[in-house]
Amino acid sequence: MSPTIGALSLRPLDPLNDAELLHSWVTHPKAEHWMMRHAKLQDVEREYMRIAAHEHHDAYIGLHDGVPAFLMESYDPQYVELVGLYEPQPGDVGMHFLVAPTDRPVHGFTRAVITVVMESLFADPRTRRVVVEPDVTNKAVHALNEAVGFVPVREIEKPEKRALLSLCTRERFLATRGVAI
Repeated sequence: MSPTIGALSLRPLDPLNDAELLHSWVTHPKAEHWMMRHAKLQDVEREYMRIAAHEHHDAYIGLHDGVPAFLMESYDPQYVELVGLYEPQPGDVGMHFLVAPTDRPVHGFTRAVITVVMESLFADPRTRRVVVEPDVTNKAVHALNEAVGFVPVREIEKPEKRALLSLCTRERFLATRGVAI
C-alpha cells in the first residue's frame, strides 16, 4: 500500500456478477488493445465463463481501496495464448492486466497495479518467470513492463495481433524493487 495510491488487492472474478462492470471496461476506447471494443455484454459474460471453466486460465478483479479498478488474468502459456509460439519452461506464468478507465487518473496508479500483479504471481513459489505478449504498438505497456523487469524476447505473430513476447524472472522483478537475491 502506498499512501498516495491506497490499498490494492485481488479477488477472483465472478463471470456473471462482474460481466456488466467488465463490459464497461473492455469496450471503452482506452481499452483498444484488449480487443473487445465491440463486444456485447453476452460476449464478455461468455468469455469470462470460458476462462472460469478453463483449468489453465484464471481471472481476477483488482480492488483499489475495496472498489473494482483493474482486471488481471493469469494463464499457463503451455496450454493458453502462446502454444507453439515460444518454448515454455517449468514455472512460466502468462499474464494480462487492464486498468479500468477513469476520469480521475492517479499519478503512479498503473505502475502500482502492475507491481501488485507481479507480486501476486511471484507469491507462488512455483512461478519462475512471467510471460507477456502485448501488442507491438502498445508502447505505454512496453515501458511499464520494462519498469518492473520484463525483457523483450522477440515479436511473434498471434492470430489477433503482432505481439512483443517479453519475459520477467523473479530476480529481475525483485531487482526493480530494490531487493537482492
